[in-house]
Amino acid sequence: MTRDSSASPLIVGGAASSPRAPLPTLPPLALYIHIPWCVRKCPYCDFNSHTASPVLPEREYVDALLADLDQDLHAVYGRELSSIFFGGGTPSLFSAEALGRLLEGVKHRIPFADDIEITLEANPGTFEQEKFVAYRKLGINRLSIGIQSFQQEKLKALGRIHNGDEAVRAAGMARQAGFDNFNLDLMHGLPDQSLDDALSDLRQAIELKPTHISWYQLTLEPNTVFWNQPPVLPEDDTLWDIQEAGQALLAEHGYAQYEVSAYAQPGRPARHNLNYWSFGDFIGIGAGAHGKLSHPDGRIVRTWKTRLPKDYLNPAKSFQAGEKALTNDEMPFEFLMNALRLTAGVESRLYPERTGLPLESLDEHRREAEQSGLLQVEPSRLAATERGQLFLNDLLQKFLS
Repeated sequence: MTRDSSASPLIVGGAASSPRAPLPTLPPLALYIHIPWCVRKCPYCDFNSHTASPVLPEREYVDALLADLDQDLHAVYGRELSSIFFGGGTPSLFSAEALGRLLEGVKHRIPFADDIEITLEANPGTFEQEKFVAYRKLGINRLSIGIQSFQQEKLKALGRIHNGDEAVRAAGMARQAGFDNFNLDLMHGLPDQSLDDALSDLRQAIELKPTHISWYQLTLEPNTVFWNQPPVLPEDDTLWDIQEAGQALLAEHGYAQYEVSAYAQPGRPARHNLNYWSFGDFIGIGAGAHGKLSHPDGRIVRTWKTRLPKDYLNPAKSFQAGEKALTNDEMPFEFLMNALRLTAGVESRLYPERTGLPLESLDEHRREAEQSGLLQVEPSRLAATERGQLFLNDLLQKFLS
């Protein structure tokens, strides 16, 4: 999985309680499809990914995905899909035939918007020109390519299976296959990385002319090899220098930052992720996938699916591992932990439209955040200040009880 996708939203408690109204309109609907297998598990990765066997159970897994989707259809009747995201794992390990059968099955069940965005995550080590031409013919119109670095010693430290030359060729093959919209996923703050190292990676990515760059700092996550055996990471001063210089370089080349770690050319933000960040709805199918669905009566329900592929493929076990209806107290944090990641925030009216709660229910905490210099004083928008973006966790804490 790359950071260009957001499959596992947080579920936590929250702030003030208010009556919730029925939703006047339902938000856009997206579909997240999780394919959990990778060639090799990376030492920094905390996503639900598993080392692939020599032969993947493509047919069985596609059958399971469609059966999983069937169980969610009652909650989305009459709606259409605005985007689909294949995340993982490494979805590009699956054949075009398998993905084609899956997309046909999905379209048979839920109508596609005329301008639907369909993104596939891919790693450079899995690129085959013929396969990607076939993906494009299926209607997949956006790629998210997990580069992470172009430097061999950094790729080795990250446990990646590709080298820098393969990363460069992957972007070229994407264009040759007909993809004029693709993201490059790039990390900074890597083991022993200098400012020059980080900017060299970023310049190489920019030279490949992607429409979107996800550029984010390596963090050590629990339940990973790096958490148990931490590598030597750059000092805070170096990390700050990398962040400042990198953002300036991206802006200089026309990549506008629109989210904490997302930079896009004009008109090319990731629509699927914008839907997450604006508290839109999404069905999640596949091992460990999360979903969030709004209902006309005002209920908003988060779901999560069985995590282990062997359990997900077991007919005796349920696809769904759990669900949670969000309470009024949880709603402010649930909404704002997504919306405030956007550099421009969201229009204030979106809060009552997406939550069913009056905007005034935020007033007390909103004033406190504004007085702290973390939230912009702008009645028509909910947006972090520059300081608030740097201290986003502190800002979000203002909206917890």
